[in-house]
Amino acid sequence: MKDKRLVLISLFLFLGIMQSKASDQPTNVLYDAVLNDKNSYPELELNGVASTFTADGLQITGKENVIRLNKYYSLGERTIRYHVKFSPDAVAVFLSSTGDFKVLVNIPEKTVSVETNPVSLKKIDFINPDGEYFVEIYHKYQTNIVRVVDAFTGETGDIELTNDGTGGTGAGIVNSGFYVGSQHDYYCFGLQKGTSLLVKQISVTAGLYDLNLLIYGDSITEPEGYYPTSDFASSWTQLVIKNIKGKVMCSGRGGCTINEVLERIKNELPYVKAKYVMVTIGTNGGNTEDNLSELVEYIISQGSIPILNNIPANESGTQVESNKLIQKVRGKYNINGCKFDLPTSLGNDGIEVDKTTMYFEDYSGSTGWQIYHHPNVKGAGLMYDRTLTDTPEIYE
Repeated sequence: MKDKRLVLISLFLFLGIMQSKASDQPTNVLYDAVLNDKNSYPELELNGVASTFTADGLQITGKENVIRLNKYYSLGERTIRYHVKFSPDAVAVFLSSTGDFKVLVNIPEKTVSVETNPVSLKKIDFINPDGEYFVEIYHKYQTNIVRVVDAFTGETGDIELTNDGTGGTGAGIVNSGFYVGSQHDYYCFGLQKGTSLLVKQISVTAGLYDLNLLIYGDSITEPEGYYPTSDFASSWTQLVIKNIKGKVMCSGRGGCTINEVLERIKNELPYVKAKYVMVTIGTNGGNTEDNLSELVEYIISQGSIPILNNIPANESGTQVESNKLIQKVRGKYNINGCKFDLPTSLGNDGIEVDKTTMYFEDYSGSTGWQIYHHPNVKGAGLMYDRTLTDTPEIYE
C-alpha cells in the first residue's frame, strides 16, 4: 500500500516530467534521470566519492567530496528535485558548485538549514530514516525556497529566503543587505556526516517555457545578486519582464564571459524554446568575432531570433572597442540590438560612463579599484527605455 501511495504521489509531483532530451516541442524539463545500476550517468561527476549505483539508486557512503551534476544552469526561474532516502545518522548536503548556496538536511536533529549568516534553520518533525523524501530547491531571481516533501504522505516543510543586495560596495553601499546566494553554475550533493544517502532520482526544471524572450548575460543581466530587494522591481530585466506581453526569463551570471554563455545556452534554450534570445555579453572581456558569430548561429539553429546588445558604459571605457565588434557582428547577420552604452554614457556618445547611472563600487580597502559598471535604478530605467526604442518587436 505504501509503495502504491509513493507511486501516485510521485506521478503527481513529477507531472509533465519526461526524460531530458531536447525535442521540437518546448518543455520545462531540463534534466531528469532515475538512477539505477542498469544505466550509465556520465553527466554525474563522482569526484572520488565512495558510492555505488544500485537497483534502488545511487548509494553514497563517502564524505570526502560531493557529486556534481555536470550541467551548467543559470535560469532565473529553476528547480532541482532530489528523490532521496537517508540513514538514521545522515547529514546530507545540497549545494552549488561555487558554494554560494548550501543546504543541510540533518536527520538526527530533524532540521533543514541554509548556510546563510546567520544560519537559517527550520525544524522538520516528520523527517525520519524510514521515509523517502523529495528535497526541492527553488530559485526565482532573488527568492530561494528549500522544501522537503514526504513521498508517502505529501507533508511538506520549507524555508523561504530572499537575497537582498547592497547596491554598491564599500563607500557605495546603499543597503545593509542579506546574502542568500544565487545557486551558481552546477548542482552538487553528498553526505556530510553519517552512514549513507540514497539518491533515487534527480530532476531539473525551468519555471517557464515556450517563451517570447530569453535574456542572457553576465552580472548586468543578474541584478538579483546586488540589487536591494526594495529596488529590484526597477532593475532593467524586471522592467522588461513586467511590460512584455509574453513569457520572459533571464539567464544571467555575474563574472561570466561569452564562453560560459555558450555553454549554458546549450543546456537551456533547446528545451524551453524562445521566439527571441537577447544577449548582453562582453563586460568581462572574451568576445571575438568568431565566438560572437558562433553564439548568433547557435541561437538561429534553435529556431530563435537573436538580439545582440551593446554593453553599457563603464569606468574604464572597455565597452567602446567591444561594442564596435558587436556592431560588426550585428551587421554580418543583419540582426537587431539595444545600444545600452548610449544612455549610460555622458552626452549619450557611448564613450565616458555617466556615473550617476551606476552603483559605486569602492574597493579602496582591498584592490584599490573604484568602479562604475553595474546599472543602478536610474541606469536600469534608461536601459529599459532603450529596449522600447531599439527592439520594439519584443513587445508586440
